[in-house]
Amino acid sequence: MSDTEQSRPARRFTIGGALLTLLTILAAVIWFIPIYWAIVTSLRADQATVTEFTLWPSEPTLAGYIFGITNSKLPIWYLNSTITSVVITFVAVFTAASTGYAISQLRFPGRRLLWWIILASFMIPVPALIVNHFVIVANTNMLNTYQGIILPMLLTPVTVIVYKGFFDGLPKEYREAAVMDGASEYQLFYRVFLPMNWGVTTAMAIITFIGAWNSFLWPFLAVQSEEMMTVTVGITAVQDAFGVAYGRVLSGAVMASLPVALAYLLFQRRVTQAIALSAGIKG
Repeated sequence: MSDTEQSRPARRFTIGGALLTLLTILAAVIWFIPIYWAIVTSLRADQATVTEFTLWPSEPTLAGYIFGITNSKLPIWYLNSTITSVVITFVAVFTAASTGYAISQLRFPGRRLLWWIILASFMIPVPALIVNHFVIVANTNMLNTYQGIILPMLLTPVTVIVYKGFFDGLPKEYREAAVMDGASEYQLFYRVFLPMNWGVTTAMAIITFIGAWNSFLWPFLAVQSEEMMTVTVGITAVQDAFGVAYGRVLSGAVMASLPVALAYLLFQRRVTQAIALSAGIKG
């Protein structure tokens, strides 16, 4: 037996471990069944969705997807979701990183008060602010605009808290060495502190993008015309228009969730890291 094999810890079979594995697999299967059924139903003809109950359609068709693309404003909804999600991600992450750096590394009047306000805003549930947001956006004539959708969704206190915690944990020697070399605060932020946490920035950007893309309540309230709907709001309009055409409705839902699913599959590790960071703050 080689030294490498001897250094590996022995994995012993236990009944508890086997039961935990089985429960995990069962939970994963139960969670995946609705997703699988939605995908399968989206591949059925309209009449087959209510007469056929098989694990795979007898005659798969893309008619629901083609109809959704050609007979609805789905491309426009995709564009609206892309614009709003990208802008929200960039602005929210940048402002959160800047705010976290300022609170962590700078000393200015009101710094502690600002930090407590951010902590307090983190404790307030977002739905509790919906009415205030709607009144402000309506009074400023920003309903049914990109600004009206984006601005209220830029409030991400948890991202500020994550950045501040990361900047607090960096050794002070980095800042002292850069200051001795004559670096300004902007150079410290952009060339020293920010490049050292690209992993955190990537994780926060991905989770912010996914949250912005999946957001429904606020875009639903802030948008009144089909031309400005995001894809999550638009598919509800498709449902109202299509009635009981479940294949068409679910094909729209699948297309709406496809970018988020791809983002998660491509950046699974970063998404998990962001969730762990957020859960650590909430815990």
